[in-house]
Amino acid sequence: WVSDLIDRVADLRRWIEQGPPNCFWISGFFFPQGFLTGVLQLHARKTHLPIDMLRFDTRVADDQPWDRIRQPPPTGVYIRGLFVEGARWDMARHTLGESNPGELISPMPAIHLIPVESRKPAAGAAIEEPGSTPRYVCPVYKTGQRAGTLSTTGHSTNFILPLDVPIPPETSPDHWIRRGVALLCQLNE
Repeated sequence: WVSDLIDRVADLRRWIEQGPPNCFWISGFFFPQGFLTGVLQLHARKTHLPIDMLRFDTRVADDQPWDRIRQPPPTGVYIRGLFVEGARWDMARHTLGESNPGELISPMPAIHLIPVESRKPAAGAAIEEPGSTPRYVCPVYKTGQRAGTLSTTGHSTNFILPLDVPIPPETSPDHWIRRGVALLCQLNE
């Protein structure tokens, strides 16, 4: 807990002294939903779209480690600091993959969150374009507890947002739902 606090203070100090980072440590925010709403709000102002008509599209930036990202993306933000529970990121296939034996949790590469106009997906499935990689709507939680209460703001104290993550074409979203796959900001260690 103390080492996380020291890392958070150092991260915020760098942000104040050097400007916004190229890749944001999402796990370092006390209220990540506020940061993500701010990203959508900036995009809404830039594009003159209503914020409630926006959602995040995702691209896992597994082509380089987060600390080698030299500039922010033209649209949206890069985030880092997430862990995959119940699966792993398959760097060769650029999709979720089965966990390695004896490994319940593994680190997730940086993710590019791209604000786009919202379209309603079918229940349990992400929006897919013809010929695109199938996706799983993966919940992101602050902790592995996966439970939370609604705060006075109407937000869950643990759930952050759903992200559509690429999955192998031979699997379906149900496969990953049955495994309980989720992204976590913090481990229960």
